[in-house]
Amino acid sequence: MAGSREIRNKIKSVKNTQKITRAMEMVAASKMRKAQDRMKKARPYGEKIRNVAAHMSGANTEYRHPFLIERDTVKRVGIIVVTSDKGLCGGLNTNVLRKALNQMKIWQSEGEQIEVCCIGNKGLGFMSRINATVISQIVGLGDTPDMERLIGAVKVMLDGYTQDRFDRVFIYYNRFINTMKQEPVMEQLLPLTDERIHSGKKEDDTSRVTWDYLYEPEAKPVIDDLMIRYIEAIVYQAVAENMASEQSARMVAMKAASDNAGNVIDELTLIYNKSRQAAITKELSEIVGGAAAV
Repeated sequence: MAGSREIRNKIKSVKNTQKITRAMEMVAASKMRKAQDRMKKARPYGEKIRNVAAHMSGANTEYRHPFLIERDTVKRVGIIVVTSDKGLCGGLNTNVLRKALNQMKIWQSEGEQIEVCCIGNKGLGFMSRINATVISQIVGLGDTPDMERLIGAVKVMLDGYTQDRFDRVFIYYNRFINTMKQEPVMEQLLPLTDERIHSGKKEDDTSRVTWDYLYEPEAKPVIDDLMIRYIEAIVYQAVAENMASEQSARMVAMKAASDNAGNVIDELTLIYNKSRQAAITKELSEIVGGAAAV
């Protein structure tokens, strides 16, 4: 059994750690509310522009944007992986990176080449360790997503698609469900299809709505601007969702760490009391034994 001084030092060390985890839990709770508000405000715009762009993909327009044209064969894939810059948020980053890695293995087995854009330090470190081809990166975003910083690295992926370097582009991020649950998702960014329109319909519903639009002054500048807004909205919402998920996961993880630290302190205190009691009993036995010998 460890000595009393050693046990006291362990208890003191665990208490100091518990203070840190409690402080991090409160900080994460404060940031989580702001991140959730930002994410909830971005959702309606993101969903609306998704639907408008998806309707446009099925419309009979005189101009077809390259982002709306489906490729016949897929030989190269570009992926955008959104993770956090910092750790201590449970399995949040692990889940989305595992999902991306499993899909990358499937694509590689089919002979497809993969290039990666990393948003977040954790994703960048992981992709570097597995020797993935990282062509752009964004780290150190802080607590508030900045579209001006995001679009620079994402534009590399968009240029790669328009230049036929990629046949498809996907984005991976954690979707915020609630404080206790965050879901890693894979979403096809390019080319845009009309799957979102019919995803909520029953299989036996054969009715398909054909959309068409009138453009002023002409279709090309309107559709070009809309596609840029579509990409910006999807990427911004993905980062906002991931940040809200990060703060929620960190708050839950730090609360669990604080509770575990409390359990460890209780166990060490019990061991310390037993050790102290054994030492006192031993001293009393020695005193009684000495008195009896006299």
